[in-house]
Amino acid sequence: MLPTNPAVRPAHHGDSAALAALLAGQLHRQRLGAWLVPDPTARPTMLHSYARLIVAHALTHGRVDTTDDHTAVAIWHTRPETSTAGHDTLPLLPGGRHGRFALLHTYTATVHPGTPHHHLAHLAVRPDQHGQAAGHALLTHHHRHTDPQALGAYADVSTHRPRDHLLARAGYLPRTPILLAPGGPVLWRMWRPPHPARHPRSCAAELPRRVRLHRAATPFHSTVLTTATPRSP
Repeated sequence: MLPTNPAVRPAHHGDSAALAALLAGQLHRQRLGAWLVPDPTARPTMLHSYARLIVAHALTHGRVDTTDDHTAVAIWHTRPETSTAGHDTLPLLPGGRHGRFALLHTYTATVHPGTPHHHLAHLAVRPDQHGQAAGHALLTHHHRHTDPQALGAYADVSTHRPRDHLLARAGYLPRTPILLAPGGPVLWRMWRPPHPARHPRSCAAELPRRVRLHRAATPFHSTVLTTATPRSP
């Protein structure tokens, strides 16, 4: 029988190994994982090392929610500075192959909305109905905190169907996609306005603006990330 309301709890350091494995597994199934580590033989080790760094950083500087059976994990940052703090640990990745990880972090940090929000840095779920149910429970749990404070929520996700994503079912709206080059995947910027059910029209004006990034925004000039031309929401 599928869980209808999985119990949500804060993660602790004893959960680190299971949550890192869950996050690494999801990255490995996505095109993003192949872009981050083009070498398939090095990919599992690199993605797992990266996931361990992400979980360790979030347990100290952010908020990590999970379930007792570790079928889903949500990594949140409630202040902008905690989203980027700790990225200097990326050189700790094995083999010195951290360039694309650093590039990903640089660009995703640049396109954050300017309005107050909580940042869903990572949402990883087991690839079955149990995982989907647990992921939805994690989102609902956190939105109970953001909605009373009239705070939006932001995420960027690797998918080709943003309107069918778990986030869309939780009230997130797709905005301008980020195109990772060379030959990289699409990352959709997803924005959940505060109180979308209560004030659907007034929240539309609070969506983040579209942006164009210049290659000078990153030290990795040989790799270009583009988004749509700037315009008002």
